[in-house]
Amino acid sequence: MDLDTLRSANFKLLDDAVNDWSRMVDNFDDLKEGAERGLKGAANRADWTGYNATVSKVFIGKTAGEFDDAHTQAKTIWNILRDTRDELVKHRDNLREVIEGALKKNLTVTPASGGGFTVSMNIHPDRAAKGTSVPEHGQNSANALRDEIQKILDKASESDRTASMVLQAIADQSTLGFSDANYRDRDVAVAAVKEADALSKLAKKNPADLSVAEFDRLNAGLRKYADDELFSQRFATQLGAKGTLEFWADINDPNANPQLNHSRHEKFDELQKNLSLTLATATQSDALGMTEWTSKVVDLGNRPVSNSGAMGFQVMSNLMRWGDYDDQFLRDYGTRLMETEKKLTDNGDHGAWRRTGTDPYLNRTGSDTGWDPMTGYMKSLSNSPHAATAFFNEDFTPKGGDGDSSGDKGVSNFEYLFEERDWPSDIDADGNASNTGRNTLALALEAATTGHPAGELPTKDMAPHNAEQAKLMESLVSSISNNPSNLADHGYMSDSIGQIASEYLPDLNRAITDAPAGDESVLKLFPVSGNVATMSHVDVTRFLVTLGQNPEGYAAVEVGQKDYMANLMDYHLNPDLSADRKYPNSTENAITEIARRSAEIGGTLAIGRQEAVLEAASAQGSDFDNAVSQKKNFLSGAIGTGIGVGVGVSFVASPVAGAAVGGAAGTVSTMVLEQLFKDAESGSLSDTGRDAAILWEDSKDKNGALSLTAADRAAMAHGGHYSEQVAGWVRQGNTDGFNDASTAGRRMSDDLTTEIQR
Repeated sequence: MDLDTLRSANFKLLDDAVNDWSRMVDNFDDLKEGAERGLKGAANRADWTGYNATVSKVFIGKTAGEFDDAHTQAKTIWNILRDTRDELVKHRDNLREVIEGALKKNLTVTPASGGGFTVSMNIHPDRAAKGTSVPEHGQNSANALRDEIQKILDKASESDRTASMVLQAIADQSTLGFSDANYRDRDVAVAAVKEADALSKLAKKNPADLSVAEFDRLNAGLRKYADDELFSQRFATQLGAKGTLEFWADINDPNANPQLNHSRHEKFDELQKNLSLTLATATQSDALGMTEWTSKVVDLGNRPVSNSGAMGFQVMSNLMRWGDYDDQFLRDYGTRLMETEKKLTDNGDHGAWRRTGTDPYLNRTGSDTGWDPMTGYMKSLSNSPHAATAFFNEDFTPKGGDGDSSGDKGVSNFEYLFEERDWPSDIDADGNASNTGRNTLALALEAATTGHPAGELPTKDMAPHNAEQAKLMESLVSSISNNPSNLADHGYMSDSIGQIASEYLPDLNRAITDAPAGDESVLKLFPVSGNVATMSHVDVTRFLVTLGQNPEGYAAVEVGQKDYMANLMDYHLNPDLSADRKYPNSTENAITEIARRSAEIGGTLAIGRQEAVLEAASAQGSDFDNAVSQKKNFLSGAIGTGIGVGVGVSFVASPVAGAAVGGAAGTVSTMVLEQLFKDAESGSLSDTGRDAAILWEDSKDKNGALSLTAADRAAMAHGGHYSEQVAGWVRQGNTDGFNDASTAGRRMSDDLTTEIQR
């Protein structure tokens, strides 16, 4: 910035821009609130069915989110413009003040060509008029003035340059829509960019030359800025795709920098996490540099990127275990990873990705060595549901394609990974066998089938299951039914599979009615928004018996079914239920059938529980009670997946009047679950040993008691209608349901036990 430009600067246009953006922020704030409360709120309250349930609601949610992002981006731009305007005004006024002060010292500042300036004496002492007093000064005074003015001009130039830089960077973050980059002023945004430049230079260093202090600075910086969009994008692009892979591969070579590995080995897992989160944030950017980065990472996947021979996929997958990576990047990455898998395994005929004893650990969390790239990739999918759903439904070997060993059927990525893959043996940091690979597969399946990240619970904002999710659920149930060892041999996967089942309870309850497709009574008794997973009664039974043999899997479905049953009774006993939703048969039939299907699921799970307790020396009845009790801690106030209609996936059950239930507060569902958890915490089976009759009768009695509580409280919540009748209906349904489980379930459990023993 030259002298005259700043000295004569008129900031009216910039003032107008600041004011315009201020009004824009206010307007977007109003729109954001309206979209959140009106548009999105109405969508969450609406009764979505069919195509609207899986597409329109999601679109409305994303649209409402765009208003939020628009407000965030507008406020950030306003903050930066306002901050820059204030600084430039300050620099201009400071310049004028210095120039005016110089005149009093007989120094004149004159613009020069090319934007420069000169400092000279206004009146030379030798030429001063007689009697004129001229301030005394030397060349040092002129030089000091020159330096002071230049410093002001440099600061003004920096304010202008950095403002332009960060505004352009923010605009580049999103090609379509708005960025959610949020900065309170220009200095904060500039600091993020400068730190990205500095840390990327550290990461480019030869690992042998990286000091402990530099390692600490890199780790701390990534931790601080991992969620910062400008920092993350700048860091990744400055480091480059190849540089990113080489950095992680080389720094993990214990021979590259023995002192660093010895001094900071316990911090490598933290660095891995912070780098993963940073790169995940970076992939959400639409900046041209990040498009090139993601493309190059995929291209480098099947090539060695370190002296150890580790391929790009092996390195990068370990930097994908945390954070929400861009869905399209994950899909492109997964496609190329599976192509490489097919090539290395001859279309899945044998294993690959084996680690030798001299290979360095690429994963520093201690759970596994990181040499199987599928492990880290599955973990990334567990955080990105949409990408996970698409990936598992894609073909590993297409129908009738090369390497298709199943005739014309073809093999999906799900079938290959869950049923056929030769997962490489792995060890943890202590040298013990590691199951992390298949466990992350289960987490990825949880995300893919439910539509939310693994380990979380569904929210009211979620759309109902779509066709791809339902299809995957069907495949999962069928796979476990056809070959129980797919799950039974890997029981540690059951917590995720159980959570999946708990979110498909309407579909499972429909399946065990044996009603013909399209039966109106079943459709209305077990309502479902969105797409339904269609499963056979036989498959569901075999699936539940297998799942019920693991305490965590058992607990997930047991708790979920009790919650679902309570909400469903509340729903159907509501006299204000609209005519188009009402069950076409009698209320007695509705409550009896709900109790019967809930009892059958409970009884089928109980058979699985019996198999575990009676056949496996390591399993105890108390393990299952403890798992149910622990489920309470996971739910912690967010109990329930509702009944699948109405307000998204969550149906808010009717509040029960305190006076009507002896002072108890809450809903029908919460009361039933509180009783269930109380029974579990009592350790009722801790001393039962291996008495099958006690196990069975205990489950039957508890199911009956909880169903009675649900029906009784639901009747009270709706004016006491049917209060004197529901007990008999529930008892009949519970008896029939456990008889159903006993006949079909026990026969199938015998078949399963035989199959598993083979």
